[in-house]
Amino acid sequence: MPPLDLRYKDAVLNFLKSKSARPLRFRELALTLRVQKKNYKTLKRVLRSLVATGEIYKTKAGHYGLSREMNLITGFFEGHRDGYGFVISDKPDERDIFIPPRKTAGAMSGDRIVARVENALRREGSIIRILERGRKRITGEFVREGNAYYVRPKNRKFPFYIFIGPKCKGKAQSGDTVVAELTSYPDAGRPPQGKIVKIMPPVTEASLETAMIIEEYGLPLKFPAAVLAEARQLKEDTSLKKRKDCRGLLTVTIDGETAKDFDDAISISQSESGFRLHVHIADVSSYVPWDSSLDLEARKRGTSVYFPGSVIPMLPEKLSNNLCSLVPKKDRPAFTVEMKFNHSGAMIGKSFYPSMINSNERMTYTSVKKILVDHDQEETARYDYLLESFRSMEALAGILRKIRMKRGSLDFDLPEPEVILDIQGNPEAICASERNLAHMIIEEFMITANEAVASHLEKVGLPSLYRIHEKPDTDKLDELIPIFTSLGFRIKKTGPGTFQTILKKIKGSSEESILNILLLRSLKQAKYLPENIGHFGLASSCYTHFTSPIRRYPDLIVHRILRESLERKGISDAKRKELDKLLPDIAVQSSKTERTAEEAEREIVNAMRVWFMKDKVGDNFDGIITGINPHGLKIQLNDFFVEGFLNVSTMSDDYYRFDDRNYRLIGRRNKVSYRLGQKIQVRIEKVNTEERSIVFGLV
Repeated sequence: MPPLDLRYKDAVLNFLKSKSARPLRFRELALTLRVQKKNYKTLKRVLRSLVATGEIYKTKAGHYGLSREMNLITGFFEGHRDGYGFVISDKPDERDIFIPPRKTAGAMSGDRIVARVENALRREGSIIRILERGRKRITGEFVREGNAYYVRPKNRKFPFYIFIGPKCKGKAQSGDTVVAELTSYPDAGRPPQGKIVKIMPPVTEASLETAMIIEEYGLPLKFPAAVLAEARQLKEDTSLKKRKDCRGLLTVTIDGETAKDFDDAISISQSESGFRLHVHIADVSSYVPWDSSLDLEARKRGTSVYFPGSVIPMLPEKLSNNLCSLVPKKDRPAFTVEMKFNHSGAMIGKSFYPSMINSNERMTYTSVKKILVDHDQEETARYDYLLESFRSMEALAGILRKIRMKRGSLDFDLPEPEVILDIQGNPEAICASERNLAHMIIEEFMITANEAVASHLEKVGLPSLYRIHEKPDTDKLDELIPIFTSLGFRIKKTGPGTFQTILKKIKGSSEESILNILLLRSLKQAKYLPENIGHFGLASSCYTHFTSPIRRYPDLIVHRILRESLERKGISDAKRKELDKLLPDIAVQSSKTERTAEEAEREIVNAMRVWFMKDKVGDNFDGIITGINPHGLKIQLNDFFVEGFLNVSTMSDDYYRFDDRNYRLIGRRNKVSYRLGQKIQVRIEKVNTEERSIVFGLV
């Protein structure tokens, strides 16, 4: 957009924020801002742009005003299979808005919308405008009923059928799993319509689920030809020009066994004055310039998506696994955060610079654990020249962690499911992934480097992207009080400090893992913003993402801003204006793609769980109750990291009711009760690979 448009945008927003007490018509705005008639088209274009982003709203009468002054919020709609949904606001410190089924205005899950808050106390409202559609394609089952054709969406967040005209069904047969492209979206009086663009092969084994979920979530699998052509032109960067030579430092990467894209490497030394830590991050920005084909595709993807045994990378493999990856024994360009700490863990100095490194070893978490925790003689002898570095890492990470915990950082330490695949790509085991000392070391160093970069950019007043995590809603905490009370944990009052209090109380209890999950679910989701409001979960006053530019687009943006500020000792006014315009959109897009990736990753793990249990129908297992609602019990098995549902309708020994005060399921006649954390024995009654569900029965 030309400078004139930028000036008008700022003028319009500043005027509406500070001087206008009411919405204004176009002519009133033009006269007040002294816009000449020959520039009316430019002003109209700016107003359309501001309306499109949701910053201002145009009423039916043609008046323009600030959305927030009209009790409007802009955000993403998260739908539920029963038709209702919630609006997740773009702005910080805005609570979610509940949208009843009759007030969704045809919005679909993932759409960016404008909603009006109609009941501030109950946080209820209605959607009044859809700014951007989140999905163009829907995967589901093709159904024929008489002469009518429709697609039943596989994703339960879409509570409607997509009607298909006879000429738009192609060769699809009833029962096929298909991909439908939407030709019209739902509105108040009409269902969506579409055409069949792809017929999916039947999912006859677990290895085929990945392709299905890629289609379900609209993930971009192949890179466009222009992007691949641009990647092919890239050559290895080994120039020391404008780089600090760090190849003489003892440097290692520490990652999982299957990792191929090495984002970060560590160098550390210890002396009488304290520690010197170098966090070297892959210098992706030296290969991917602003607005190149590679950059625009990475911006669109936002993040890499990790599935068991495979990955959909943000960048082509030539960059992610080769040129940018900090592979051992090779010179690699990096961006280094150098930090000095005293023996108490206080940071007494920091600097940032482009560098050239040469990693001595590609270490794994398992190997480092063997050395530091298990004291494995063979492993220790193999890497004896690194032993001093590993011990310094352990010492410094432990100090930094204590500081972080003391300031109020949350530590849930929840196990993540790990899917072990056989040679055919089918699940061989589902277990809880191990998180050991080596994971903790890398986590602490990455958090510290991210904080160092964020605080520097904020201090020098540069526009940037921040990783923010808002304080929790006290209402959601209040909803958890009956659960904690039923388990004997008395909570007197709720507030931001309640989390730390609860975590201390439940530490070491048998219900710790379950209650941690409930607490985690009550928190707001972290996201990206151009404004810094802090990170509640980390108890950090200033945080960003800098340490994973191979797989996260915001990190690449922060690299560019930091590099340009260091090379030019600041940024120009023109660049500042460009970033002020660009960063809000990048923040929204990156937050959206992150949510989509997380949902897809959860869904593939869930699918693998179901296929793994497919041949165990009729078998009995011990488990633990992890969730209770009026419909039944959610149960996690002890032998496998697998969850399923026990429906109350199948509990035929009594009539059971949900006691919401004591958070239990109680039999009316025999008074048998079921509570969170209780041990239970169940039988696998049904495994539905189509619905990706596991149904339990009582033994």
